[in-house]
Amino acid sequence: MAHLALPLRRWIAETHPARLVVLAFLGVILVGTALLSLPMASTAGESPSLLTALFTATSGVCVTGLLVVDTGSYWSGFGDVVVLVLVQVGGFGIMTLASLLALLVAGKLRLSTTLSLDTETSAGGGDIRRLLGRIALITVTVEAVTAVLLTARFTLGHGEPFGRALYHGVFHAVSAFNNAGLSPYPGSLSRFAGDPWTLLPLAAAALTGGLGFPVIIELLRYRTRRRGAGGVRTSTPWSLHLRLTLATSACLLVAGWVLTLTFEWNNPVTFGPFDVGQKVLNAFFHSAVARTAGFNTTEIAAMEPETLLGTSVLMFVGGGSAGTAGGIKVTTVAVLGAAVLAEVRGHREAGLFGRRISPQVVRQALTVTLLSAVVLVVAIVTLMSLIHVRAELVVFEAVSAFGTVGMHTGLVSDSQTAAQLIIMVLMFVGRIGPIILVSALAMRVREQRYRLPRERPIIG
Repeated sequence: MAHLALPLRRWIAETHPARLVVLAFLGVILVGTALLSLPMASTAGESPSLLTALFTATSGVCVTGLLVVDTGSYWSGFGDVVVLVLVQVGGFGIMTLASLLALLVAGKLRLSTTLSLDTETSAGGGDIRRLLGRIALITVTVEAVTAVLLTARFTLGHGEPFGRALYHGVFHAVSAFNNAGLSPYPGSLSRFAGDPWTLLPLAAAALTGGLGFPVIIELLRYRTRRRGAGGVRTSTPWSLHLRLTLATSACLLVAGWVLTLTFEWNNPVTFGPFDVGQKVLNAFFHSAVARTAGFNTTEIAAMEPETLLGTSVLMFVGGGSAGTAGGIKVTTVAVLGAAVLAEVRGHREAGLFGRRISPQVVRQALTVTLLSAVVLVVAIVTLMSLIHVRAELVVFEAVSAFGTVGMHTGLVSDSQTAAQLIIMVLMFVGRIGPIILVSALAMRVREQRYRLPRERPIIG
């Protein structure tokens, strides 16, 4: 084995970090598939089909929540634990977890592992050890607080035995913070549609995980300093990334809230039977988890087409960078908006909040958006040829898979094998990200040592 270990280590050291991230995610999916294929993983005591195990493992690692079987009734306790571990590993990041294990075992990080972690978390260098510790502490803290609140509510408010309430509390806390949207209850969270003590902690956990670790860490570091020279109180300014993430997330949250409330107010199948307070609560919850937690309190397929379209936009955008959310990310949309605004005003460079945005960042945002749109269009057209239902339902299902949201209209479980495979690919690509996937597949990066003659084509 020693003669095989050296070439393997050399290959890892020379492999592009983005490719290592892709291979790591694939490896965990295969391990999860093997575990879920065991007879003990299902309540029936029989080995689940390979497609069912593979789809569930992919959904768990990609923190999506789309399933072909009901979590609570199909999987045994062992199967539920496997799914929960896959969600935690997928949300925390394969390279982050691997780096933490390397710290514990060897007490140091290899350069290749550090570069892979940087690709996964967008850490941008710096003290990796401290970053890993903060990510782990944030994850444990948010999940623990959410689990305590939910356990207390399930026990005191819904009469569940403490052991069962604790299990459900931990399961939902992990699922919410990692934006997976999985629930062991049939019908997701429909039984809690009128319970703010359950929905609001879940929404808070999902929004926190969706902000991204860089934003959370910066918010925790931000504090007003003591009076400096001249008695003037100073404070550390917020970065442009934090401002863009918070501002865009708030705008999307309010927009989704208002849109859902408007179109579902009188819908007899969704919000119609609720009182005013429940309508406001459920509209807020729907908007919060649409980027990209994926829980639902009402039947998604029964929602109005306008709501489905608006929700699809929220799912496509997703949450903050380097977090547990999917989508093209809110900063991508903010940068594109700044570029459009600069072009309309005739400015040479885009800028927001008194800061100039690099043209390279604008190109990256445009590349991510266009690649994502192309992937989605191809997948949607293919799915439409396989699934003959209302077009908005197919679009919703595809965007939910790509945005790793998990909201569904019931098409996945009723679809044929080819459609389920397409959904799996969308979940994987949506979690890894088009840029990382393309970088991993590229053989090498070439530096262009020449400039082509400039010519301006006609636009519009």
